[in-house]
Amino acid sequence: MQAKSWGLIGVVSLGILGVGIAIGQSRPTMMGQSARHSGMMSHGSSATKLVATKTASHKLALPPLLKPDQSNAQSVAYTVVAQSGTMAFKAGRKTRTLGYNGNYLGPVLQVKQGQTVTITTKNDLSEATSFHWHGAVVPGKVDGGPHEPVAAGATKRVKFKVTQPAATLWFHPHVMGSTAKQVYQGLAGLIYVSDTASQKLKLPHNYGKDDFPVIIQDRQFDAQNQLNYDKAYSSDGTTGPTLLMNGTLNPYINVKTKLVRLRLVNGSNARHYQLTLSNQQAMQQIADDGGLLAKPVAVKKLALAPGERAEVVVDTTKLAAGQPLAVMAGKQAVLNLRLAKHRQTSGRLPTNLSSLPTPKTEGAQQQSLTFSGMGHMVAINGKTYSAKRIDLAAKVGQPQVWTLKNAQGMMSGRSHPFHLHGVQFQILSIDGQQPPANERGWKDTVDLKSGQSVKIAFTFKNRGIYMYHCHNLEHEEQGMMGQIKVS
Repeated sequence: MQAKSWGLIGVVSLGILGVGIAIGQSRPTMMGQSARHSGMMSHGSSATKLVATKTASHKLALPPLLKPDQSNAQSVAYTVVAQSGTMAFKAGRKTRTLGYNGNYLGPVLQVKQGQTVTITTKNDLSEATSFHWHGAVVPGKVDGGPHEPVAAGATKRVKFKVTQPAATLWFHPHVMGSTAKQVYQGLAGLIYVSDTASQKLKLPHNYGKDDFPVIIQDRQFDAQNQLNYDKAYSSDGTTGPTLLMNGTLNPYINVKTKLVRLRLVNGSNARHYQLTLSNQQAMQQIADDGGLLAKPVAVKKLALAPGERAEVVVDTTKLAAGQPLAVMAGKQAVLNLRLAKHRQTSGRLPTNLSSLPTPKTEGAQQQSLTFSGMGHMVAINGKTYSAKRIDLAAKVGQPQVWTLKNAQGMMSGRSHPFHLHGVQFQILSIDGQQPPANERGWKDTVDLKSGQSVKIAFTFKNRGIYMYHCHNLEHEEQGMMGQIKVS
């Protein structure tokens, strides 16, 4: 998150940056194509090409459902520990990793709307970290941004009430200067929010049977099977040729039900994905980042920028047993679905999912943010992040309408996935047009393509200082971030 000092190198490299080559990268990278048109390349940023793994197929690893320290209808308590470990991803030497309550990635925290949640966060790493609850509508003091670091060996307790509807959220570090590396090494976990309204819908909900989380990450392993972030590093977004889903190489699931729910999370540092089914069948998208859509939306191509989530249902009713079926990113398989001969009816796909409110815009405070640059030269409204500067101010309960712009020009041309902490928003328009049906739900991250203008509406429910930034983690750490104080 901290803008890096370039000195004379930055001046010399301006011309080179203009043609898309960032000085300061430890390795060359390929120029990417639009994520809306290629599942294998990062939209508008340097990216390595994905390469199919040569390892055998593995059953998709499922993050464990974390056992609460205490739980009742009114409250739930968890302990989350950031720690180091090792994983045998490949044959040969084990990979040094980071994880929550385990070696790599983390568990699923289950919370209910209306519950008070207490989380004891422990840092067993040798460096500072933070615990950011991505997508959670919480007070600023417990959001887990760079203002709430947890020192090496320290413990911190956070407490908040769950006010938002059912959703798939996640958590990851957001500490000054180390976010990208810590995420790359494995720090990421999931939060499932449930509510009574969604439970009545009878959607597929049996964990690991008809309801699967799929955290998609791209990584580069060195010759010693290590996740060498410094070697893989690119100032314009660190990518890798190897896909990991829930930390699994070449994964599959056994499908024993007619409907399968996939909770897709783009946990990559910078790569965008365009996901399809190998048989060209449409997926039924039922949820955005922050909750259910009004109705299921048939999507044949699903774009996910870093930080975005989407829940889809795959209907296998008309497919024969053993028929090849996979979720694809371009020509690369993300997840193979192995269809059993006899598949049970489990859950259903309702016609209506939720009642989304009409965005409040009357009397709204207007803000305009322009994202520009690439590599080390990124900025928002011409400024890079300073912890000592409050960039914007807002009031609790006052409607907000923000216009987000991605500048065009020689020093631009990159996609910038915008993420706002502590609130969920709705997209009013994209380049003046109504957003696609599958992007009309609750969002906390939206992709800004080069030259694009996106208008969003929301209302802060809590006080505090919140971050807004590009969720390309390398851009974020180069300073493409600002902060808003809500009072």
